[in-house]
Amino acid sequence: MAPNARLDHRNPLVIDTHELGRRPGALQRLTREIDAPRDLGIQGVIGVPEGSPMELDLRLESVMEGVLVTGTARATAEGECVRCLEPVGLELEADFQEMFSYPDADDRGRVIAEPGDDAEDDEDRFFVEDGLIDLEPLLRDAVVLALPMQPVCQDDCPGLCSECGVRLADDPDHHHDAVDIRWAALQGLAGTMTDGEKDEMSGAEAGVDEKQEK
Repeated sequence: MAPNARLDHRNPLVIDTHELGRRPGALQRLTREIDAPRDLGIQGVIGVPEGSPMELDLRLESVMEGVLVTGTARATAEGECVRCLEPVGLELEADFQEMFSYPDADDRGRVIAEPGDDAEDDEDRFFVEDGLIDLEPLLRDAVVLALPMQPVCQDDCPGLCSECGVRLADDPDHHHDAVDIRWAALQGLAGTMTDGEKDEMSGAEAGVDEKQEK
């Protein structure tokens, strides 16, 4: 992503590379514990709650064209089972690697007089800005890729009963007796009928059955 607004060095996801320098081959390893930023995950499905602890293991390597960042983010994601709607907790480990280019160097590391202004070329690139790099966009992409699109509380979760909504894992023997809808209304009406009316209804049912057999 092309540099725009100045980065804030106080942001825990902004890394200062001045100590690393621009000598190719220089390495720097960092470990940081941060509070997770907001909206980190798949909205409405599962994600890392804002403010929850997150651990970052980072490896910064200076190369000709910029700084190569390799890292792992660890945190606990929370969501909802897509089958039974119970809460789901997931220990997340998201790996990432990205090149942060120097604005004054081309993609081969050669210094150029003026930074490129081609928006299309810069759109998918990350840049070092005044010695600082912003890991947040990179972290967001890595976390989304590491999370399940359809989280479940367990692999064989049977979900909810389609008729009454009860959680089937809590009642494995749960079932509903099948009722022939053609007679359900008549059976409910039978309780309010006299004996003579019941006999007439029984005769009608018998006549229907005989026709079906033919």
